[in-house]
Amino acid sequence: MDFSSDYYDCIETIDLHGFSSMSPPQLDFEQSQPTASTFPPSHQPPSPASPEADAAAAVADFSDERRLRRRISNRESARRSRARKQRRIEELRGSVAAMEHRRRELAAHAQAARGRLALARLANAGLRAEAAALSRRLAAARRALELGRLYHAAAAAAAAGSGACCSGLGFVDIEQTIASLIA
Repeated sequence: MDFSSDYYDCIETIDLHGFSSMSPPQLDFEQSQPTASTFPPSHQPPSPASPEADAAAAVADFSDERRLRRRISNRESARRSRARKQRRIEELRGSVAAMEHRRRELAAHAQAARGRLALARLANAGLRAEAAALSRRLAAARRALELGRLYHAAAAAAAAGSGACCSGLGFVDIEQTIASLIA
C-alpha cells in the first residue's frame, strides 16, 4: 500500500484551500530537545539507516497522514455544518417574514371586524331607540282607543237619559277611568 502518493495529494489539496499559509502554534515549554545523552544507552533512538528507523518513520508518516486526513475531514464536516446552519437560519428568516405578513393581515382583518362591530352596535342602539319610541306610540294609541271607547260609552249613556251608563258604572267612574288613561 503506497501512502506517499495519497499524502502528497492531501498536501496539494491543503495548498489549494490555503492551509499552507497557516503555521502550527508555537509552544515554548522552556525545555531543550532531548539529546542522545538524555536517553539511557539501552533506549537510544534507532539510527537513521536501520530498519527500525524506517519502520518508525513509516508509522510516523502514517499517523501524520491519518491526522492530516482527519483534519481535512473535520474541516469539511464543519463547513457542511455551517452551511446547514446557514440554510436553517434562512428558512427561519423566511418563516418569520411569512408569519409577520400573516400577522399584519390578521391585524387588518381584526381592525375591520372591530369597525363593523362598532357600526353594528350603533345600528343596534338606533333600532332599540326606534323600538322604544314605537312601543310608546303603540301604548299611546291603545290609550287613545280606550279613551275613545269610554267617551263613546259615556256619550251613549248621556243620550240614553239619566246620566247613568248602561254597563252599570256611574258617570264619575267613567271620568276617573278617563283621567287615569290620560295621565
